[in-house]
Amino acid sequence: MDSLSTLFVMGTLQFLSTLFVFAIGLAVLVVVVLFILDVSQTGDAVRRNFPVLGRFRYLFSMLGEFFRQYFFAMDREEMPFNRAEREWVDRAAKNKDNTVAFGSSKSLTPPGTAIFVNCPFPTLSEDASEVQPLEIGPYCREPFQAPSLFNISGMSYGALSTPAVRALSNGARMAGCWLNTGEGGLSPHHLEGGCDIVFQIGTAKYGVRNENGELSDEKLREVAAHPEVKMFELKMSQGAKPGKGGILPGIKVTPEIAAIRGIPAGKDSISPNRHPEIDNAAEMLDMIGRIRDATGKPTGFKAVVGAFGWLETMCREIHKRGIESAPDFITVDSGDGGTGAAPMPLMDNVGLPVKEALPLVVDILCKYGLRERIRVIASGKLITPSEVAWAIAAGADFVTSARGFMFSLGCIQALKCNRNTCPTGITTHNKRLQRGLNPESKAVRVAGYCTNMIHEVEVIAHSCGVRRPRLLRRMHVRIVQDNGRSVAMDELYPCPQTLPEYTTADAGKSVEAASA
Repeated sequence: MDSLSTLFVMGTLQFLSTLFVFAIGLAVLVVVVLFILDVSQTGDAVRRNFPVLGRFRYLFSMLGEFFRQYFFAMDREEMPFNRAEREWVDRAAKNKDNTVAFGSSKSLTPPGTAIFVNCPFPTLSEDASEVQPLEIGPYCREPFQAPSLFNISGMSYGALSTPAVRALSNGARMAGCWLNTGEGGLSPHHLEGGCDIVFQIGTAKYGVRNENGELSDEKLREVAAHPEVKMFELKMSQGAKPGKGGILPGIKVTPEIAAIRGIPAGKDSISPNRHPEIDNAAEMLDMIGRIRDATGKPTGFKAVVGAFGWLETMCREIHKRGIESAPDFITVDSGDGGTGAAPMPLMDNVGLPVKEALPLVVDILCKYGLRERIRVIASGKLITPSEVAWAIAAGADFVTSARGFMFSLGCIQALKCNRNTCPTGITTHNKRLQRGLNPESKAVRVAGYCTNMIHEVEVIAHSCGVRRPRLLRRMHVRIVQDNGRSVAMDELYPCPQTLPEYTTADAGKSVEAASA
């Protein structure tokens, strides 16, 4: 027995040693092959000058994103969303305690920081009132009584996976908020949950186009026939790519998505960079009127603000045509990017951020006496209570978020939304990766995020001494300046008086009346 054991051990050692020598030999062979490939190629100077070793540069560059996120970046350092923001959303979605200890990690001194002005006599819980529904589209055949001030922004089916859209639809119903379809058309997964839906019409008219790619009134009526569809949003531009249309890589254009959009399967879906039939404010109002007449439902538009003279032109044109011709709402998007794939020059450099654009749009509407007629929706990186409360104080009636709700679904900011390799299954059509996203449990998280957001905004409002969030005003916020001192937002952005020629009974109401 001992001799047999000895033979077995010796045989095992001999096998392992042979395997080790083979592995070393194979590694040396791989290095030699890589060395030859690197020194003989002419496309990469680093690999040619430093064969084999130069390849580690690209490996470390690729892994750097991962190591910064998990090991090196502080809680408030990351972009586009830092760890503190993502963790707040995650805890809110899970209905976990969101209190923190030992002081804030947020610096209150950088210029532009918003600080809410607390009241010495805050609102008592018994005196607080719940958020009330707000009517959109009073001149429509079917006005919309929008129940929630915080809602899901536009994300297309196609850019998002099937289980992600299903989770958002069911979660929106639970929370009582609306779900914007994005420009990719209306899918059965949007309708599954029975939530309120805003149908977005992009420049390619997906879902409501004829064979020539033009807007079809018949298909508009088909979409509007769904009772879940409450409003229509004409997308003029979006934060990720102002001046450029939507981009959906061919790898994500499945047969189902192609059928919903009315496009060929498997081919890149590139939308025009604007609506070909809209070349000025008057033509935009014509299009909005056409959609509203065909559907009978509130219709507005979404835009990133850069140049703003066209908004004043629009307001003057509305008064020439009649107050009923106005858009029922304007969604003000931020110029600092969004969920979709976009060219970096546009995402980084074009369009005003919402912090500047929102007060500007609200002030123009006040100036022309249209603030009561046109509801204002703020969008763009507003994923925490302080940002949502700021937008309401600045003059928004509603706030929408896309990436906030992506975080509630479990997004880890892997920054792979456009590659069909999303590790959480949110923005991929890879069935294996989608398995990790359970629509039933994620719907609960979506609802939790929305309801906890509204609760925390109410907490801020009560601290400022008002009974509900829409009573927040610019005087309740101070903005830190370059010298370190803060200035009241109503001094930085004073609400203009309505021009005398527009102070009519229908149009001349103040922003205070509009929001109350």
